[in-house]
Amino acid sequence: MTRAAVPGLASRYPIGGLLPALYADDDLAQRFTAGLDTVLAPVLSTLDNLPAYFDPSLTPADFLPWLSSWVAAEVDPAWPEELRRAVVARAVELHRWRGTRRGLVDQLRLCFGVHADIQDGGGAAWSSRPGTGLPPAPTGELLVRVWAPHGGPVDADRVRDVVAASCPVHLTSRVEILPGPPDETGD
Repeated sequence: MTRAAVPGLASRYPIGGLLPALYADDDLAQRFTAGLDTVLAPVLSTLDNLPAYFDPSLTPADFLPWLSSWVAAEVDPAWPEELRRAVVARAVELHRWRGTRRGLVDQLRLCFGVHADIQDGGGAAWSSRPGTGLPPAPTGELLVRVWAPHGGPVDADRVRDVVAASCPVHLTSRVEILPGPPDETGD
């Protein structure tokens, strides 16, 4: 069933009732406009509920991919519907942090429910003291260590796809799946 063919959907604004009084008792005019009401009822119903179509938590499931394209949210059709809705709802916030550690950590947590430790090899540093030494040469690699909070399975291929899509173009990325959080020494 689609919104275009909802059986028995009545129009909230029947055309026959809007005709001049001359046609109120005309059987042909009333049957003709009733046929138009049947065709227009889904359109009018959609327009009446238009704000719900732009809310990711309320939009019909078949409209969600189109809504996600409006906010450039990359959603995997294999994800559960609740996850796809959450990604679309947070798309603007995730875009704001795209290319940063926070953005990648938030995206991995949202998409897979995992924790991540990110070590950036970009080689940028700052200091408030003059004469501070330069940072080490950039490694050119983004190391992403991922672990499930309760030790559950992590789909490494899907995590690699998300990391590769979020990694700045001047860096390569490497993903390590850990059984638990890394120890304090960073090993």
